[in-house]
This record gives sequence, C-alpha cells and structure tokens, in this order.
Amino acid sequence: MINKRTKCATFFLTVFGLFAFTLLSSLVLTGCASDAPEASAEINIGCMKGPTAIGMIKLLSDSDEGTTQNTYHYTIAGTADELSTALIQGNMDIAAVPCNLASVLYNKTEGEIVTVAINTLGVLYIVEEGETIHSVDDLQGRTIYSTGQGTTPEYTLRYLLAANGLDPDRDVTIEYKSEAPEVVAILAQDPDAVAMLPQPYVTSALNNNENLRIALDVTEEWEASSEDSTVVTGVIVARRTFIDENAEAFTAFISEYKASTAYANESVEETAQLLEEFDIFKAAIAKTAIPFCNVTYIDGNEMKTKATAYLQVLYGQNPNAVGGSVQEGMFWFEN
Repeated sequence: MINKRTKCATFFLTVFGLFAFTLLSSLVLTGCASDAPEASAEINIGCMKGPTAIGMIKLLSDSDEGTTQNTYHYTIAGTADELSTALIQGNMDIAAVPCNLASVLYNKTEGEIVTVAINTLGVLYIVEEGETIHSVDDLQGRTIYSTGQGTTPEYTLRYLLAANGLDPDRDVTIEYKSEAPEVVAILAQDPDAVAMLPQPYVTSALNNNENLRIALDVTEEWEASSEDSTVVTGVIVARRTFIDENAEAFTAFISEYKASTAYANESVEETAQLLEEFDIFKAAIAKTAIPFCNVTYIDGNEMKTKATAYLQVLYGQNPNAVGGSVQEGMFWFEN
C-alpha cells in the first residue's frame, strides 16, 4: 500500500526529473546554436564587375552558404549608375564604388552617402610591345589607347602627363575606346601601340601576346610625381541612415568585409576561382592579376588623407568629376 509520504516523494522526483531534462535540453540546444552565426540583419549590398569586387567576393560566397552573421542580398552591376541609383533611392545599403563617385554621391545626397573605407588602390598600367618606354617622358609623341574618357582614367592620365612636363593635348595623342577589350585587340594588332589599361585586362593582354610587357605602373609614377597622394580606385560607401539605425549589423559587416579582403590577398587561387564562379573574371586571368590589383582595407584618418588628396587632384582636372567639391564630411569614422 502506497502512503501519502511515498506519493509525495514520487511527485517531487517526477517534477525534478522533468526540470533536469528541460535544463539539459536547453543547454544542448544552446550549444548547437552557438556553432552557427546568428543573423544580425538583412543588408542590401552591391559591387561592380571589376577589380573593386575582388575584396568582397568571399563575403558574397559565404553569404550564399549561410555562414555570415548578416544576410546579404547582393547586386553585381555592370555599371556604376546601377549602384548609384539604388543607393540614392534607398534600395541599397552598402556598395563598392569608384572613389570619385563616392564624392559625387555625398554631394548629391547632401551627406546621406558616406565613405567608409578604401578597398582598392591603383590598378592602371602602361603596356607596350618592345622596350621603348621606361619613364613618362618616353610617352612624348606616342598614341596612347585607353578607356574611361570623362572619368577617372582620363583624369589620372592627364595629371600624370602634366606632372611630368607633357601637354596631354599636344605632346601625345590619346584615343579612347568604350571598353577595355577593344584596347586589348588593338595591342594584338599593332606592335607600335601603347595602352593604359586596368587589371585584370593587363593580364589578359599579356596572355594574348607574349611580346607585351608592363612598361609603367601608373600608381608608382603618380606617387613619384606627387609627394602627398596616391591613386585611390575604389571605396566602400554606405547610407548614413542605415549605419545609424543598424549599428551592430554594420559593425558585423565591417568585420566580415575585412576578413573577405584579407582572404583575397592571402588565398589568391581560391579567390580567382570564386571570381569565375560569380562571372566577374576568368580564374586563370584573375589568379595572375589579383596581386597587381592593390586590394586593401583602409579606414579612419588614413582613408581620409589618401582619398582627399586623390580627389583634390581630380577636382583640379574637372570639378564635376567629384561632384563640384571635396567635402571632409564625406568620410565616416567609427564612433
């Protein structure tokens, strides 16, 4: 016969057992959850099919695999205009864009689009077949094929020529083509042609013609001509409203983007394969080109110093290239 004391003991043992099981289950589930990243926010990001996408490619791949802290919805655009429109309309939160466009966007949105970091330094090179060009002076009297009329490649080339005592309108002939492959084709057809090309099209041209060589590194020549500036090709921009309203998610993005940039420089072959998978560059070309693309991550005062100096040079070439003015407020600093 079961007495009241036995019933009471049985009741408390049952309750304790249920509590212990619940606690143990909770601990096990918590332990499993800690191995997977918690989604911090859904963020719309973008980049272009070009060198400035290299530092972001591992982040995009990790996002597809669900291993990033944030959930990233991304756009890989063919032109900068696609990213500009989306940023201005508030449909994109963060993007990799040309440095001068960042200044244009800041001015156009009255400070809503801010520059977060530099992601790519110089990617332009002078190439030729032969051994006739060893300095900027050697470009005198030559025809230079290039892309980017009315954009930063033109302003960069004109500045470089002028800084070395050459008149861009008299001492050389500059012929602009709409796309880099057109310039590569000219190099293959004309042994006397000289061209200024960005990576990875330089590598593509070299692969097509074993007699071609890199004659001048435009970034090195720029720095030799200017004591306080360098070429800044691309930057990361973000909407200020998004940063203010999603501080933790934005911090997570910065951490994940830095890691992605480091991966691009440390794991070149793997990054090249990802670039092909995302239909940005062929892996064989990217593998050779990445070390020459100056992929980086620079923020804070160093970002401001480098970008401001570069933008001031562009402003001297054409104020419209930077949106009419270079503003100190365009740079975002971590609080």
